[in-house]
Amino acid sequence: MGQTIIEKILSAHSGQEAYANEIVVAHVDFVMGQDGTSPLAIRAFESMEGKEVFDTEKVAFVIDHSSPSPLEGVSALHKLMREFSGSKGFRLYDIGEGVCHQLIPESGKVGPGSLVIGADSHTCTYGALNAFSTGVGSTDLAGGLISGKMWFKVPETIKFVCNGVLPRGVYAKDLILHLIGDVTADGATYMSAEYVGDAVSALSMEGRFTMANMAIEMGAKAGMMEADDKTMAWLARYTDEKFIPVMADSDAIYAAVKEYDVSSLEPQVAKPHRVDNVCPVGEVAGTPVQQAFIGTCTNGRLEDLQNAAAIMKGRKIAPDVRFIVAPASKRIYLEAMRDGTLETLVEAGAAVVTPGCGPCVGTHNGVPSDGENVISTANRNFKGRMGNGNAFIYLASPATVAASALTGKITDPREFIK
Repeated sequence: MGQTIIEKILSAHSGQEAYANEIVVAHVDFVMGQDGTSPLAIRAFESMEGKEVFDTEKVAFVIDHSSPSPLEGVSALHKLMREFSGSKGFRLYDIGEGVCHQLIPESGKVGPGSLVIGADSHTCTYGALNAFSTGVGSTDLAGGLISGKMWFKVPETIKFVCNGVLPRGVYAKDLILHLIGDVTADGATYMSAEYVGDAVSALSMEGRFTMANMAIEMGAKAGMMEADDKTMAWLARYTDEKFIPVMADSDAIYAAVKEYDVSSLEPQVAKPHRVDNVCPVGEVAGTPVQQAFIGTCTNGRLEDLQNAAAIMKGRKIAPDVRFIVAPASKRIYLEAMRDGTLETLVEAGAAVVTPGCGPCVGTHNGVPSDGENVISTANRNFKGRMGNGNAFIYLASPATVAASALTGKITDPREFIK
């Protein structure tokens, strides 16, 4: 019987032929924790009487959610992470280095066929590299740190076949929002989303990371993609390791196969307070916005910043709009400085903040006020997500966010794209 990508990866890491709904214990290739979850994992590690991590080369902590620390209590947690990682001898990415889901791929430690666990729900991002990566709780992370293993119920897979060519002004973010709006926020719970088709193959790696990142927003355990020449070329920038791509068999069994023609897709917006509350931009065009945000593990990459800069070049943001930009990593920050992207955004009115998650999770760097509307490239718009339960968050592509910042209201980016 044929296997899906995720079934093959779990088979290789468990030493048994694994199929959907079976339970396996699998060796992991990498373990990651961030500052919102690692302190709890450290306490759990200690309660389990852990002595050392299973492999210092396969573990990393990242301080990105509250970076730099906004509070005394948070500073104490950061100190705990620094001391723990130092005593155990593994890598810690400190403030300013970036978002975990950009840094771990940039590390070269993850690639096709890898099995990764991270104490963050958006660990599914690495599926763009043909890896099975998924979020776990802090206690499970502690167990993984000690043993280098994790148990899994093998997920069923939904195959999303996306054909056609994305129109002008429509991007990977619009495509994934459209898919989530179709299947709903819990339509793929504990499943693997396997993205294929001409439209997916045509995406840049940045676009693929965006789609894999938001698999969790439909409830999925992972967002998987096949590895191709683009994948291998991207990896070659960061590592010499020779990964072996994993492909689904032609007779693999899927829970469902959903087909889409994206050729007439319009820019999409997710309205408050659900990610699956999706509509074409025209339905909400004209809604006033007080804050615009480009960044996060979903859309803080160089291509995202460049797309926004292309719209904003030579223009100024609306006078009543606050425009915040957070590059996803220090590397991206520097690249955007060197090619003039950040200069364009700052001249347009952007406030560039430290690479990290702050505005997205609402710890600092842009908490909105009561009743304000925010248009954001983040992956979630739950009530209170950005730090104020009385604000309203709309999700969109970097192009739509940029256009909206210029006009002070939700705007179709195609108005600014030649």
